[in-house]
Amino acid sequence: MSFEEGIAAQMKGIREIKEEFQKADRKEKETLMMLYQSDTRKGVQELLDKERKNKEKLQQEMHRLENMKIFEKKYHDYMAICGIDEAGRGPLAGPVVAGAVILPKDCSILYLNDSKQVSASRREALYDEIKEKAVASAVGVISPQRIDEINILQATYEAMRQAIEGLGILPDLLLVDAVTIPDVSMKQVGIIKGDAKSVSIAAASILAKVTRDRMMVEYDKIYPEYGFAKHKGYGSAFHTEAIRKYGPCPIHRRSFIKNFI
Repeated sequence: MSFEEGIAAQMKGIREIKEEFQKADRKEKETLMMLYQSDTRKGVQELLDKERKNKEKLQQEMHRLENMKIFEKKYHDYMAICGIDEAGRGPLAGPVVAGAVILPKDCSILYLNDSKQVSASRREALYDEIKEKAVASAVGVISPQRIDEINILQATYEAMRQAIEGLGILPDLLLVDAVTIPDVSMKQVGIIKGDAKSVSIAAASILAKVTRDRMMVEYDKIYPEYGFAKHKGYGSAFHTEAIRKYGPCPIHRRSFIKNFI
């Protein structure tokens, strides 16, 4: 940095400098930190300290994500690795939904994690980014009536097969959270707690969770007395009391609510 640049930098107000950082990308922020490191104003130094902490947090997040690519790296010879996960095995109402996602090999989606470890607002943002960046993605949705007919485990498998078929691309490897899907021809790798250990499975878990939550919010508009928008069909005290008071509605799983009716 030249003497003239240093003088020009110190003539800027702290608010102006803060706006510069807010608009800058990662590489530009590095340049700005070098530019202002000799500025002795307290406000500027506090701003630089904050940026250093943010940089450290970002590095930790990048490291966490790299650790979540262990299985993708292990099977890097496969061309189309598909993550599979489900949402909604436990609720008393609503469908079970499975997600299937094929990510590019060099894909990096910050804060991608098991959907249960991510806030609702971040899940929504991640959903959009996954849909944008994925080579292919799809969901499978199995109704409460079908769940009652064939049981929740078989319905989950059916949702997973449906999601795979909806991809439009035939994967050559499936990374699946904990289970082995029957009647599927391609190679499968079941990973215990896979939604926290594989970026592909985590992406599928986000897709499934957001899709199902959105459906339950829509069902809440049709059956508002049950509070589906809040508990998403799970067996909360409010929900079980509503079942006792109003009886089941068309999206309740009859095989799940025998104790409440």
